Amino acid sequence: MFLWLEGRRQPMHVGGLQLYTPPEGAGDDFVGKLVESWREHTTTERPFNQRPHFRIGHWFWEEDGDFELDYHLRHSALPRPGRIRELLSLVSRLHGTLMDRTRPMWEIHVIEGLADKRIALYAKVHHALLDGVAAMRMLQSVLSEDPREQRPPMWAQKRQRRVVEGAAPSEEAHEAPHPSLIERALTAGAEIVPGVRSGLWEIVRSATEGGSDAQPFHAPPTMFNVRISGSRRFAAQSFGLERVKAIGKTAGATINDVTLAVCAGALRSYLVAQNSLPDKPLIAMVPVSVRAEGDEGGNQLAILLANLATHLEDPLARLRCVIESTTAAKDKLKKMSKLERMAHAAAMSAPMGASMLTGHAKRRPIYNVVISNVPGPRTPLFLDGMRLDESYPVSIPVDYLALNITITSYDGALGFGYVACRRSVPALQRMLDFTGEALTELEDALG
Repeated sequence: MFLWLEGRRQPMHVGGLQLYTPPEGAGDDFVGKLVESWREHTTTERPFNQRPHFRIGHWFWEEDGDFELDYHLRHSALPRPGRIRELLSLVSRLHGTLMDRTRPMWEIHVIEGLADKRIALYAKVHHALLDGVAAMRMLQSVLSEDPREQRPPMWAQKRQRRVVEGAAPSEEAHEAPHPSLIERALTAGAEIVPGVRSGLWEIVRSATEGGSDAQPFHAPPTMFNVRISGSRRFAAQSFGLERVKAIGKTAGATINDVTLAVCAGALRSYLVAQNSLPDKPLIAMVPVSVRAEGDEGGNQLAILLANLATHLEDPLARLRCVIESTTAAKDKLKKMSKLERMAHAAAMSAPMGASMLTGHAKRRPIYNVVISNVPGPRTPLFLDGMRLDESYPVSIPVDYLALNITITSYDGALGFGYVACRRSVPALQRMLDFTGEALTELEDALG
């Protein structure tokens, strides 16, 4: 799906930006030596040695027999004065370029030249290869709680296939015939069909007027729901996780609910500043991971829709509406199996392609914005002696969804990453100010 959707104006890769403090006593040549040591790891493991291959009308993965590490590992430096502004400008530019489909679809950029002597890593990987949760787990596999520990780079790490506990095959199991393709299809169909049915029902059912209900194609048209260009702008900032937890504890809300309410407040302020706030509330699509512990690679996602209540001026009323909306959506998903949830998401989003092709998505968007929350490490981590200070996700805007907000947690902080079409969403950096104001607004309202 991600390969089919991709075009020059909408690359379908995700990325991440991390800021590191070098170890004490590191010299001016530290970064150069670090990159050279990584270049010694020329053996590449799955999925980093896989490239897409099209045959018989379908995409498959195949091993790249001509793998060239220098293409994937790149060393860059910022122009002076090396502010965060220059870093975000470089990441914006890198994130707007398509990946080469004749090679494994990942890149790691080691960036020096920051005024505070820190080192930045920008990594991007095609969404066909990994979803956000899988990418975060891959990142954690190269990080360590011990600053002295050295681990192989991400592409050189051997990964064991997950073994389900208690599932060791017996002699009888070896003799038993495997279920046929038809039997497996029938078993899967028993879960898929109810998911498809419930997803289509979400589209055609009658919506509750004036409540917290969120339904596909009931979002108001906004400045975000337009065709996009191929250029990107990226803005990022961290906020204390304890602040969000305190709001959630006082209001009886989850961290995700508070995060959505903060984004809702920021979006409302931004649209007011642009004289573009609609009378109806914005609807957010929120990806939900259905990945089991130990699963690696691929995409295992369901979705829920959240009413952001951006038409309400009172921040507490907005938060209450978000809680009601997400609670109702999560109650529906809880009753479904993993496969059923994925089928539900696919069926609910299925009309989006035709809507985008015809331009109907501008007049009647399926939803207004994508807001994703990816959990990350909770303790300080190190990479070859460098301390990871900040971590930010960089996601995907697409036609008629010109803004994407992704948040990830790390060591007591939430990193908000805003990525948008440069032409369609002007002054994106203002969203950072509005995010801080929305967080303070909720704290003040709750005393």
